[in-house]
Amino acid sequence: MRHSLLLGVACFCAAGTSFAQQSEEAEPADQTVIVADLIVYDPIQVYGDRTEAEPGSVSYVTADEIDAVMADHPAEILNTLPGVNVSINSGQEHLIAIRSPVLSGGAGQGSFLILENGVPTRAAAFGNVNSLIEPHHETAGTIEVVRGPGSARYGSNAEHGLINVIQAPPSGFNSLDLTASYSTLNRYRTDMVGNTAGGLRAALSLMDEVGWRDNTGTEQQKLTLIQDFDIGAWNMQGFLSASNLNQESAGYAEGRDAYKDGDIYKANPNPEAFRDAWAVRGHLRMEREFEDGTLTLIPYARTQWMEFRQHFLPYKGYEENGHDSAGLMAQFDVASHGPVEVSFGLDGEVATGFLIETQPEPFGFFPGDTRFPVGKHYDYDVDTRSLALWGEATWHVTEDLRVLAGLRAETHHFDYTTNIAPYTGGRFKVPEDRTDAFDLVTPKLGAIWTVGDVDLYANYARGERVPQVSDLYRLQNLQEAGEIEPESLDSIEIGVRGYTLDGLLYYDVAAYHMEKDNFFFRDSDGLNVTDGSTNHTGIEGAFSWQIVPDMLSLDGQVSWSDQTYTFERVTGSADETILDGNEIDSAPEWLGDLAVVWSPAETLHVRLSGEYVGEYYTNPANTDAYPGHTIFNARADYALTDSLDLFVIVRNLADERYADRADFAFGNPRYFPGEPLNATVGVKARLG
Repeated sequence: MRHSLLLGVACFCAAGTSFAQQSEEAEPADQTVIVADLIVYDPIQVYGDRTEAEPGSVSYVTADEIDAVMADHPAEILNTLPGVNVSINSGQEHLIAIRSPVLSGGAGQGSFLILENGVPTRAAAFGNVNSLIEPHHETAGTIEVVRGPGSARYGSNAEHGLINVIQAPPSGFNSLDLTASYSTLNRYRTDMVGNTAGGLRAALSLMDEVGWRDNTGTEQQKLTLIQDFDIGAWNMQGFLSASNLNQESAGYAEGRDAYKDGDIYKANPNPEAFRDAWAVRGHLRMEREFEDGTLTLIPYARTQWMEFRQHFLPYKGYEENGHDSAGLMAQFDVASHGPVEVSFGLDGEVATGFLIETQPEPFGFFPGDTRFPVGKHYDYDVDTRSLALWGEATWHVTEDLRVLAGLRAETHHFDYTTNIAPYTGGRFKVPEDRTDAFDLVTPKLGAIWTVGDVDLYANYARGERVPQVSDLYRLQNLQEAGEIEPESLDSIEIGVRGYTLDGLLYYDVAAYHMEKDNFFFRDSDGLNVTDGSTNHTGIEGAFSWQIVPDMLSLDGQVSWSDQTYTFERVTGSADETILDGNEIDSAPEWLGDLAVVWSPAETLHVRLSGEYVGEYYTNPANTDAYPGHTIFNARADYALTDSLDLFVIVRNLADERYADRADFAFGNPRYFPGEPLNATVGVKARLG
C-alpha cells in the first residue's frame, strides 16, 4: 500500500502538464450549488445527514476554513466546532468526544459514526478509536458534524454524533493545485488536487515527520479519486479512497505534571510502540429521477488492516485486526405534491473480520503473577450481516412551521469462530463458537419554526449502537458471553439559529439533555462493565461575525456540559470507584475556541486563534484532575501572484506546556504532552 500511494506522486507529476496545459480548456460545469455549506449535486444528491433547514444541531467546516487552518491532525479543525473535543494521543492517534467524555475501547469505537461523502468508512461492529486516520480531511470540500444522534438515514454508531468528510466534486475543467510545507518539528507535508474536463478529481496527501518526542515518527499517505459520468438516465459518480499509516508511537508521560517537565515530556517510555494501518474504500453513487421521485443507489466495498503494540496496557501485547465488508444503501425521495415530503430507504451489509492478540513476554505486578499468560490471548474470526429499513417525513404545517418524523429499524447478526481452544486463563476468557443477534429501533421527532431570519427548533432522537466485536468476544475472566446489550442514548434538545445585524452576524445556540443506558466500558480492575448509565446535559453556542465585511471577522464557539455517572461500581482502587453523581472523567466542563481573521489587503489574510479546554477529572472517583489549558495559534497567507501563495503557521505561540490528553491509571497521573512552540512554512500553487 505504501509503495502504491507513493507511486501516486509520480503520477501527479507526470499528469501535471496534462491537468494544467491541455489545449482545449473547458469552462466550469454548472453542476453544483451550495446549500447551508453542504455540497449539493445536480439534480438532488445530498451527501450530508441534514441541512440547516432541519431540526437538530449540525455544524460545518467549509473549504475556505479547511484551506485556512491547514490541519496536520483532524483535531485542529474539528475542535473549532461546538461540543467537539478530539484529543491527540501520539502522532495521528486520537480519541473522539462529541457531547460526551473522551471515550476509549469499544465505546470509543462505536459511539461516533465516521463517513466519507455520506458512506460509513467501516462496518458497524468493526470500529476503530483512531477512526479519523482514514478519511481524507486534508483535501475535503466540507466537513459536517452532527452533535447528538444522527437522522434516521444512519443507524448504529451515530449515537453521540457523526463526522462526515465530504470531498468536493470534480470541477469539470482542467486544474492542478499543489501545496507543500515544512515544520520546525521536522514535519513535511504535500497535498495535490487535480481536476480534468472529463469529470475526474484526484487528490493525494503525503506526510512524513521525524516526531518531536523520542523514538517517534509518522509516514502517512492518502489518495482519493472521484469520477463523474452518466449512463443513460443515471447520474453516476465513482469514489475510491485509500490511506496508509506507519507510525512509531510514544506512550504516556507518567507522574504528577509530567507534561511540564522538560526532561520528561519529550521522552518516550515505550520506544517499542508502533501502529501500522491501511484501508481502501470504494463506492458508486447512482441516481435517477422517475415520475414519482428520485432513486439513489450506493453499492460499496471496504477493506482494512491494522497492527500495533498495546503500549497503554501493562502487558504491552501485540494486536492485529482487519475486516472486509460490502453493502448497499438505497434511498427513494418521493416527489412532493403537497405539504408532506417523504424519503425512505433500505441498507444491507455483510462483513467478515478477525482479531489476534498476543503477549510476547512474561509480565506480572508481583512474583508468581499468572494473570497475564504469554502467548495468544485471542484469535477469532467474526462474520456479520445487517439489514435496516428507515423512513423520514417532513410536514410543512404552515409556510413557517415544519415537523420532521423518522424511524429506523435494523437487525444485526454475528457469527463468531475461535481459532484457539476456548479457555479461561489469568485475566482472559475465550468463549466457544457462538452466534448473537441484536435488533435496534431508533425514532426521531423534531420541529422547526422560522421567524424572519431566525429558526427555532426542538428535537428528540434516540441513538443506539450494537456492541463492537471486541466487546462481545474479547472477554475477561469473570464475564459470560451474551451479557452485553445494545447501548442506547435518548436525546432532547432545543435551539435557535439565525442572522442579525443585517446578515453580518450568524449565531447558533443549543441546549440538550441525554441519558445513556447499557454503557459498556472496562474498569480499573481490567473487567468489562456491561450495564453502566450516564447523563449528559449542556449548552453550546457558536457565532460568526463579519465586523468589517471582507476585512475583519470574528468566529467563535463555547460549550458547557455537565456529564455524570448515574450508577455505582466499587473497584479494588478507591481512585477508580464510581459513585452515582460523580462527574465522568475526561469530560471538560468548558470548551471554547475564538478566531479573529484580518484581511488588510486582498492578497493578505491573517488569522489568530485561541483554543480553551477547561478543567476535568481524570479518574471516576473524582480525586484527580487536569487543570485545563489555553493554546494560541497564528496563521498568515500572502498571495505573491494570482497563482502562487506563501503561508506561515505558528502553533502554540506562548510555548505553553500542556497535555492533549490527561489520564489516571494504576495510581498514577499520566499524560500525552501537547506540541511545543513550532512553525510551519509553505507554498500553494495553482496551475490551470
